Parts: sequence; structure tokens; C-alpha cells
Amino acid sequence: MERQGDNEFDAERVTTTIRQNKHLEGALLPILHALQAEFGWIDDTTIRAVALELNLSRAEVHGVISFYHDFRTRPEARPVIKLCRAEACQARGSEPLANWAAAKAANRIAIEPVYCLGLCSVGPNAMIGHDVYARLDEASLGALIEAL
Repeated sequence: MERQGDNEFDAERVTTTIRQNKHLEGALLPILHALQAEFGWIDDTTIRAVALELNLSRAEVHGVISFYHDFRTRPEARPVIKLCRAEACQARGSEPLANWAAAKAANRIAIEPVYCLGLCSVGPNAMIGHDVYARLDEASLGALIEAL
């Protein structure tokens, strides 16, 4: 599995990604999502490039990045598991599962809370990269952790 954040920034790839999404309405968020997907994080040079292309200040771009918790300004050294903590998943045991995973994997993974992955009837759920996993318990989540 390729880990995000392993990619080095390339000015040409950044510019291409920005220009491919610049035509979209409300282009800033699609551009930031595309850059995050491409590189795993968004560095200061990329923030400057986005601001320049969209005629925004760097502060405006940084403000959006810092508002949304999915955007990173530094690479994550560990694989990330986004564990749903919405009410339906809590009712199905996501809180004890998150505590169990944090204790089991300690410094090997990062566990981030998300609030609804849209699979409320089959929780607890988690997302790793773009893949969503449902009906998690200690055994199935443990297998996912070991595979990372």
C-alpha cells in the first residue's frame, strides 16, 4: 500500500493539479483536496502557488486549510485510520474500539476521529486512505492495523 506523504513536491505537478481544478465553482476546496490526494499534505510553497493562481492571499488559503481537519501542512509519519465517532457508531461500540486500537497500536498508527462515514447501519466504521471498512470489532480492526 502506498502511503500518502511519501511523494515529494514537484512544482510542475502542483501547477498541473491546480490548473486542472481551477475552472470548478468554488475551486479552492477541490484544488486543496486534489493536492492533498496527490502529495498527502500541502506545504508552504504549494499554498503560495494556490494563492497566486486563484488571486487569493496566502492567509486565505491557509485559513481554509487550518479550518478543515483533513488537510495537513506536514506529512503524517504513520498510517492514519479515521474511526467514525458519530452517534450511531458510538452506540455500536466505536469508543471502546478506539481506545483498544490506541492501546494496541500505540505509535504505529494515527487514529483520527471522523463524524459520519455514511454507513450508520453497519458501524463501527473506519476509513484508511479512500477505503471504508464496516462492522468493525477488535479482530477486524486488528487485522487492518497489522496490514498497514
